[in-house]
Amino acid sequence: QVQLQESGPGLVKPSQTLSLTCTVSGGSITTTYYTWSWIRQPPGKGLEWMGVISYDGSTYYSPSLKSRTSISRDTSKNQFSLQLSSVTPEDTAVYYCAVRFKGWTSGPGTQVTVSS
Repeated sequence: QVQLQESGPGLVKPSQTLSLTCTVSGGSITTTYYTWSWIRQPPGKGLEWMGVISYDGSTYYSPSLKSRTSISRDTSKNQFSLQLSSVTPEDTAVYYCAVRFKGWTSGPGTQVTVSS
């Protein structure tokens, strides 16, 4: 069974770049047809899908975040990462990494607060 764990700083200053890593166990990020996403949930709001990196390394981003978002992977470590640039307090949220294959599985989430 695939398991995911998010990691990264819990506090980021405005205008800086938010960087998070998802470590995957129980499966490979290069397994055919698996897709790996980042999703966030701001306080009091619903889930927002941010972007995805597929098993073949291709990426696709939410149009509303595309200009500030980058998702990459390190296959040697079985990890994929999120970078969100020029953050503002509106980017404060719980951030989740997730895999989609015959359903969704996510990590427990990590709180990121944008504040000076």
